[in-house]
Amino acid sequence: MRVKFRGVLQREALLVRGPAGWGEFCPFPEYDDAESAPWLASAIEAAWHGFPEPLRTSVPVNATVPAVGPDAVEGVLSRFGAVDAVKVKVAEKGQDLAADVARVAEVRRLLPEAGIKVDANGGWDVGEALAALDALARFDLQYVEQPVPDIAGLRTVRFELRRRGHRVLVAADESVRRQDDPLRVAREDAADILVIKAPPLGGVRRALDIIGRAGLPAVISSALDTSVGIRAGVALAAALPDLPYACGLATVSLMAGDVTDAPLVPHLGRIGVREVEVSEEKLHRFAAAPDRRQWWLERLDRAYALLADGSRESRG
Repeated sequence: MRVKFRGVLQREALLVRGPAGWGEFCPFPEYDDAESAPWLASAIEAAWHGFPEPLRTSVPVNATVPAVGPDAVEGVLSRFGAVDAVKVKVAEKGQDLAADVARVAEVRRLLPEAGIKVDANGGWDVGEALAALDALARFDLQYVEQPVPDIAGLRTVRFELRRRGHRVLVAADESVRRQDDPLRVAREDAADILVIKAPPLGGVRRALDIIGRAGLPAVISSALDTSVGIRAGVALAAALPDLPYACGLATVSLMAGDVTDAPLVPHLGRIGVREVEVSEEKLHRFAAAPDRRQWWLERLDRAYALLADGSRESRG
């Protein structure tokens, strides 16, 4: 990574190739096998089945500003080119609210007309979230992403913001990681928006079905993927009937390398719907060390075994 993002300085992914192209299996290392299995289902969908027909030829994306100091914001934004939406990371461990305010203020100074959203990754409690959003209200935020860790807390923050007269919307991200979570968030009025990543939900088609049943607007986001993984996110965003907000799919710009000579990065604030040609030279250059390769292959075996068991159970 060019800068630390979600505490990560190096991202690992396992790529698979099938008759339909490439898929990416990249659950974070701390995820257990049960959490990881849907990510493998998503990779299999991409590589063996391809994606649904798109409804648009490109999707709008936002720049993403990690928890850097205000002096580094302009350099981060310059990697994304022209954008009219920015997601700013806040509530970073070891930082205070003043640092968050200074970061968002610098984004607003540099891009006075941009749509700004902030992402706390569940880093506040309810009181901290409300205090922070009071302090950030002057920047005219579109929404706050996962201000607190749990669904009950999201609901409390959402209703209290309305009571205080704030216009900022509440988006659920970490609270919609599993297939039943988006439906619970909608049922409990805990969020205005769902932030959806295809891999944790088992792929693009499953995510489309879940979004449709939840009935809330969706923003499609990435999980620090290579361009292969971003392709799945673009496919999901391109297949949605409505796409009211810019998506968090421009994160390849935060990486120091990629697996293709033509990365899926934005042009004029949008990423086009196209296939990704993986470079054999890049695969060789960024190959994992033998011990990490073995770790991922063993993880792949375990995740696949869980998928196979689930398939047998569903058939009765």
